[in-house]
Amino acid sequence: MSNLKFSKEHEWIKLDGDIATIGITKHATEMLGDIVFVELPEKGSSLEKDSTAGVVESTKAASDVYIPVSGEVTENNQGIVDDPAKINADPEGAAWFFKVKIKNKSEIDGLMNKEEYEKFAKESNK
Repeated sequence: MSNLKFSKEHEWIKLDGDIATIGITKHATEMLGDIVFVELPEKGSSLEKDSTAGVVESTKAASDVYIPVSGEVTENNQGIVDDPAKINADPEGAAWFFKVKIKNKSEIDGLMNKEEYEKFAKESNK
């Protein structure tokens, strides 16, 4: 069973204590196509839930990346900035975007589990 949670903006979040790793979903990469550029938040940035945290650009479109929980950025994944194609290869694993120290763990309660997200993603394609 997956320990990931998902937002309606197609981000995933994985919790490890009070640190959350955040990235975009496989579904998002399929909608975007080949990703050619990514911009991530600065380490130390304080971000509020549902605010813009970064940008991804593909051969098809540009899209904002939102943060599904409030927190302070503790790390970002320079590897995907240097080689954005990694995002298409492993969007829900090694191609995570950034990590945050969560301010309010209860914000996670409003996110979807994998089954709920898959149903949501399928319905949003109609």
